[in-house]
Amino acid sequence: MKASPFKVRNACPDDTGLILQMIREFADFEQLLDQVVTDEKTLKHNLFTDPKGPEVLIAEENNQPVGFVLFFHNFSTFLGKKGINIENLYVRSEYRGKGYGELILKEICELAKKRNCGRVEWCVLDWNERAINFYKKIGAVPMTDFTLFRLTEESINRLIVKT
Repeated sequence: MKASPFKVRNACPDDTGLILQMIREFADFEQLLDQVVTDEKTLKHNLFTDPKGPEVLIAEENNQPVGFVLFFHNFSTFLGKKGINIENLYVRSEYRGKGYGELILKEICELAKKRNCGRVEWCVLDWNERAINFYKKIGAVPMTDFTLFRLTEESINRLIVKT
C-alpha cells in the first residue's frame, strides 16, 4: 500500500521561521499584513516554552508545507469541558481546493476527541465567503448570536491604569 503524500505533524522550534512566513501569508490574504508585528524570537518563545500554551500543526504534502493550524484550549463552563479554539487555519493558495483544509480540521477534531474536548471553535472574516461556505459544508454552525470583542495591548494598559 502506497503511503499518503499528505501528513500533519506537530511543529517544533525549528519550524518558527516557516510558521512566521505562513502567518504573514495568511495575514496578507486577510488584508491584515500591517498588523503582524511579531518576530521569530517572540514567536518561538511564546509557542514553545509553555506546555499549556498554543500549539501548531504543520500540514505537508510530500514533505512540502501546504498550511498550518495554530490553536489553544479554551473552556466551556456550560459543558464543563475543554475546547479547542483555532486562532489560524491556513492553506497556501496553490494548495487550496484540494481538500487540505478539511484534512487539517479532521486532525484537529481527532485531537479534540482524544483530549475529551466538547467543541472546536474559530472565527472567520465576514467577507471570506469561500471559507464560510466550506465550514458550513462540513457541518460547522456560525454563532450569529455573539459579537467578538477585543482589548488590544494598548486598551489593556489603559484599562489597568484607569482602575
